[in-house]
Amino acid sequence: MTGAIQPDRRRFLTAGAAVLGAAASAQLWLPGTARAAENTLPDGVFSLGVASGDPLPDGIVLWTRLAPDPLNGGGMPDTVVPVEWEIAQDARFRKPVRRGVAQARPEYGHSVHVDVRGLHPDRSYWYRFRTSGQISPTGRTRTAPHPHSKGGSLRIALASCQNWQHGYFTPYADMLQQDPDFVLFVGDYIYESTPASTGPRRHEGTGEPYTLVQYRNRYAQYRTDPDLAAMHANAPWVVTFDDHEVDNDFAGEIPQDPAKQSHDAFVARLTAAYQAYYEHMPVRASAVPSGPHIQMYRRLEFGRLARLNVLDTRQFRSDQATSQAGAQDPAQTMLGAEQKAWLLDGMQDSPARWNLVASQIMMAETDLQLGEGKLWYYDAWDGYQVERNALLGEFADVRNPVVLSGDRHLTMISDLKTDYADPDSDVVGAEFVGTSISSNGDQDQAAFHAQWDPLKADNPHWKVIDAHRGYHLFDIRRDGIDAQVRVVDTVVQPKATPSTYARLRVEDGRPGVELA
Repeated sequence: MTGAIQPDRRRFLTAGAAVLGAAASAQLWLPGTARAAENTLPDGVFSLGVASGDPLPDGIVLWTRLAPDPLNGGGMPDTVVPVEWEIAQDARFRKPVRRGVAQARPEYGHSVHVDVRGLHPDRSYWYRFRTSGQISPTGRTRTAPHPHSKGGSLRIALASCQNWQHGYFTPYADMLQQDPDFVLFVGDYIYESTPASTGPRRHEGTGEPYTLVQYRNRYAQYRTDPDLAAMHANAPWVVTFDDHEVDNDFAGEIPQDPAKQSHDAFVARLTAAYQAYYEHMPVRASAVPSGPHIQMYRRLEFGRLARLNVLDTRQFRSDQATSQAGAQDPAQTMLGAEQKAWLLDGMQDSPARWNLVASQIMMAETDLQLGEGKLWYYDAWDGYQVERNALLGEFADVRNPVVLSGDRHLTMISDLKTDYADPDSDVVGAEFVGTSISSNGDQDQAAFHAQWDPLKADNPHWKVIDAHRGYHLFDIRRDGIDAQVRVVDTVVQPKATPSTYARLRVEDGRPGVELA
């Protein structure tokens, strides 16, 4: 995460991870009391791989889940299983720095979340797990810079929307080669949709998930994608959820179809979905759900270079509007009063040069009406006009605000403005809406542009729109952010050819974004 990083740090890729772990499997890390489950579990307990997340200057979360039969509830006995973990300065674990024993508990799907502290800032580490004579693949992670670090650089990959049935997760193979310092995933990690008869892949099960076991099986299926597993094992992730981790277009405790899901039934579904989300994500214990509630909005610091505010735009939102009048209702809220105050306080008091906001849904306007009048996309911030416009007004007093979003299954890069009804109003920031990893599959580009290009005149703040699958890559330095729209030629095949669709630049102290 600094300018002094050696080039070879960006070349540690997946090929050796499992081999290194297997070669070291005979090593006994801890006394026998920590190996109570030795030789008692089925083979393949580490079928879902490893991950890390939420980097701090002195800490990181390490994750795995024991699941020898991942698509059928996990296949673990109903007992607590001790799991040894180790983190080291090198891939061969010749320089271990921390080790211990975590308890994989059946009530949490035998997931393991280790919040390691006492690490050095701005440094790569390698980690692994061991239980019952089996060893996990080796993962690589990285801590955040020192809190007072003012220089250096930060490379972030922005991803969202990976529908198993629409395609393979081929953009992650290219992301692995680009070696980001961390991956920011802003929602729709799984899709709750029923198995489809068409498409390159088929969801497990017989319908939508509603119970905890059903959600566990759906997450486990997604975790078996090799490109996704490799990316989890090679960089820390910062995650938040959108709607498909639960139910399409839900808001708070209101489902998409309240006539078909009673309030009590949907609360039970939320409870199951949030627990399964926690069980499969590298997040801290602060995210352990309490029934149908989970603490997801949080803030991460990357020295004095960048502050990252991760939002939750689902749990506290009003039910989405269905008309212009509804969208302009001052009572409509996306964040809720507490989260909104938290966000504004954190941005206005920030010591960072770049103030990043991870928003699941698009903040800039989408006017779908050709010519006079407005037709908004109500599921996004357009459906919460008063709160969005007030927030953008506050951005005028924030240093370098940049919003990183998902949800739309397209790339849409825009200036953020104080008043979208006035094309000459002030630009106060930039927004990158990242395209999907696989959702919508291999889209017809000519048909997309025939539909969307005529709308550019009504949306002059748009700088780039595109419908290829892929992700966005950001190189953040003190003087600016260099962004790439990385795309692949296909997701309906397990291999793809990547390329850069567009390059953009955000200058320090100059709100907005321009083509590079």
